[in-house]
Amino acid sequence: MSRQAELFGKPLGIRFTPSEKSRLQQEADAAGLTVGEFVRRCCAGRRITARTDLAMIRELCRLGGLMKFAHVQSGGAYSQDTAAAIRAIKRLVERLAAEVADDRQKNPR
Repeated sequence: MSRQAELFGKPLGIRFTPSEKSRLQQEADAAGLTVGEFVRRCCAGRRITARTDLAMIRELCRLGGLMKFAHVQSGGAYSQDTAAAIRAIKRLVERLAAEVADDRQKNPR
């Protein structure tokens, strides 16, 4: 018996419609997991956090930092515009962070 067979036991054949299979693959990709690992985690009730959410939070924080830099470098010439943009970015980061936290609360490890 191979090492993988020992770790995971016997394979399970499941039939999916093409649209179900596509959706399953997309969700596994978003989580950065193989389809098999994604299904195992779903069945076990384990937490699955999409990597795209965490990447989005990092990118929004980076953009906020750039907006702050632009504000400082311009001597506040566009203070209303940069302040509005920074507030909008902060709201998005907070909303995404809350969604990730809520997901983790609903699906604890």
